Amino acid sequence: MTASAAAPIRLTQFSHGAGCGCKIAPAQLELILKSSIGTLPDPALLVGYGSRDDAAVYAIGDGRCIISTTDFFSPIVDDAFDFGRIAATNALSDVYAMGGKPLLAVAILGWPVEKLGPELAQQVLEGGRKACHDAGIPLAGGHSIDAPEPFFGLAVTGEVHETHLKRNDTAQEGDVLFLTKPLGVGILSTGQKRGILQPDDALLLRDTMSRLNAIGTALGTLSHVHALTDVTGFGLLGHLLEMCGDRLGAELDYDAVPKLEAARAFIAQGCYPDGALRNWKSYGQQVQGAGTMERMFMLADPQTSGGLLIAVGHREQDAIARMLAAEGSPHARIGRFVPRGTDAIISVK
Repeated sequence: MTASAAAPIRLTQFSHGAGCGCKIAPAQLELILKSSIGTLPDPALLVGYGSRDDAAVYAIGDGRCIISTTDFFSPIVDDAFDFGRIAATNALSDVYAMGGKPLLAVAILGWPVEKLGPELAQQVLEGGRKACHDAGIPLAGGHSIDAPEPFFGLAVTGEVHETHLKRNDTAQEGDVLFLTKPLGVGILSTGQKRGILQPDDALLLRDTMSRLNAIGTALGTLSHVHALTDVTGFGLLGHLLEMCGDRLGAELDYDAVPKLEAARAFIAQGCYPDGALRNWKSYGQQVQGAGTMERMFMLADPQTSGGLLIAVGHREQDAIARMLAAEGSPHARIGRFVPRGTDAIISVK
């Protein structure tokens, strides 16, 4: 009998990690990406993996650019449809985080057919179709394999005009930093995996991760939005360090950072993902002022389908806040970019 005949099925019990918490830690990734060959020089390749940006961008002429990205992970929730929808939403976010618009997607599916059965895999794909439908694009095909652990995601193709392209490392000194989704997704998903997450918090977790970052397309058209990225597996601090690059530092107002309230109680109980600890070990020495357990694990918590981090010229910050509010996008001003200091790159106040 396959596991699909048993009830209830908890998908999170069939994977060693959850969502973007499966990401390889930043320090290890640096080693993996080292190459003596490098990438063939191509002036049309505007963004490759060198900047650790959200997607690759290739110019095709007349100012038009193609965005190409892929993202997949193991179950972050127990429901198959919700898992597919969240994984697809997360993959689509890479295009929005470049200021682009998705065009089409193809699916990437690994499934332990003998353990879980094809019926659940169909529900996962249906959830992926729902996210693509909400984004206004087709799920046009894909590839599947029989795998020991379930995983799902998308390869997404998008477009952006070169003048609207946003990168993660082009913030300017004095820019104000906005965040569009609360932190704590990885912590709550760990609570769910342990069977201690309350139903209302589980629904909030699902709805947060299922919300498209489609506002990124409109943000791409604004010249005073200087840099853009989304918060995923490296946590807020990891992706903020990428935005700082080798020029800037950042001051972060911890109290202003939006958080899923239940995450605080879970941290106090010692419930947090291993990925948060791996993240902190990779970059904690570059952060000052995050000494408490709550601050450390909240700011390093690996997010799945997290919000957008937006670097905005300080004179236009109120206009951006009004725009986000008019679009119904949650948002908070959480800090600013400052000159690079000598002691730490990020200072948490």
